[in-house]
Amino acid sequence: MTANPDTKAGCRPSAMTGFQATLIGTRQRLHIQHGPIDLVIDADGPGRLALFERAVTAAMPILATLVDELDMLRAPYRAKHKFTGPVARRMQAVCALAEDRFVTPMIAVAGSVADHVLAAMQDDDAARSCRRISVNNGGDIAFWTASGATTRAQISGLPAGILTLAGPTRWQGIATSGWGGRSHSRGIADSVTVLADSAALADIAATLIANDVDLPNHPMITRQCAHDLDPASDLADRMVTTGVPVLDDGEIGAALAAGRATASRLMQQGSIAGAVLVLQGQNKIVGLAAGILADQPFLSRTDDIRESCHA
Repeated sequence: MTANPDTKAGCRPSAMTGFQATLIGTRQRLHIQHGPIDLVIDADGPGRLALFERAVTAAMPILATLVDELDMLRAPYRAKHKFTGPVARRMQAVCALAEDRFVTPMIAVAGSVADHVLAAMQDDDAARSCRRISVNNGGDIAFWTASGATTRAQISGLPAGILTLAGPTRWQGIATSGWGGRSHSRGIADSVTVLADSAALADIAATLIANDVDLPNHPMITRQCAHDLDPASDLADRMVTTGVPVLDDGEIGAALAAGRATASRLMQQGSIAGAVLVLQGQNKIVGLAAGILADQPFLSRTDDIRESCHA
């Protein structure tokens, strides 16, 4: 399938033009691209193509609705702020997880987009005959696993670390954050991967934990104002990491311990199932019992929702 809709009257052209939806790869997954939105979607079952059509319908207006509320989405989170777009409301809802820390709703945009498209697919009658559905938005993944089915994912930074979930499960979101990824980070983690109730929750939790994997006073870690790197960044004049030197074991341990404390607190609150923190070849695992996270070779199977992720 291919979709490239004309600009709708009354909508900003930059938010409505350029929508593309195609089937890709040997498994014929659905690829949707629209501006910064980059989705790879999969489902199994006789209603697969119908679900793909539903995904296209759900994804098509997302960018326009986000652009309509972009100024407030880039502003610091305030509980009193009210949004009208369904994705913007998801972004706003999970920001309470940050408590008194500075965040903007943009911290959860990728995960919220994935959650929105997954929810639309689950509402379709064709979902009843499927065993698995996944929506991967650049490494932030919303997924659903039916009873008796399994879903697997390889964890970023752990070549043999495979996350395996047997359905039904409450955990329906995975996200990864780190200083070398697509988004700016205030910490030095190579990657922090989080499993949570939703992709939006995993998205914000991974970012918060990754920000805390840090050595704030290390003289060789380079940082720069976010707006100098990207004038449109919602982080404005806050410093973000641009370079990390080779660290000794003590420094790596101290940085990982700081992030682990944040991950443990979020897990105790019931917000996440657990997290994997990786820094220069060392890792810390919080939660994620052995039955979920196992050390095993990654061989491509039909229940894989990704081979790696790093947002």
